[in-house]
Amino acid sequence: MGKKGGFPGGGIPGNMNNLMKQAQRMQKQMEEKTRELENKTWEASAGGQAVTVTVNGKKEIVSVKLSQEVVDPDDIEMLEDLIVAATNEALRKMEEESSEVMGQITGGLGGFGGLGGFPF
Repeated sequence: MGKKGGFPGGGIPGNMNNLMKQAQRMQKQMEEKTRELENKTWEASAGGQAVTVTVNGKKEIVSVKLSQEVVDPDDIEMLEDLIVAATNEALRKMEEESSEVMGQITGGLGGFGGLGGFPF
């Protein structure tokens, strides 16, 4: 009668060992890319370059530039809307590139323990 369950020889089979090594390489690549992306910046404008916002890969606003024409004390709402629009577009660009870069590493394994993007 043969043994039930377990692996022959009691060790991890070669394929499982290779899979673990691949996962470790993938994790290292993701950590490196995450650091690279955190230091990169993305820029977006709204209102025909009236407002330009720059964000980094940590989802932080690095700078906001306003053209003089857009600074109208009688129309603060428009300026606020332009800042929000430019910020959202810059963040969208950052998220899109981050997802693309991480997707290349994971081979489309999105949702696999948070490996589809930034770990935050």
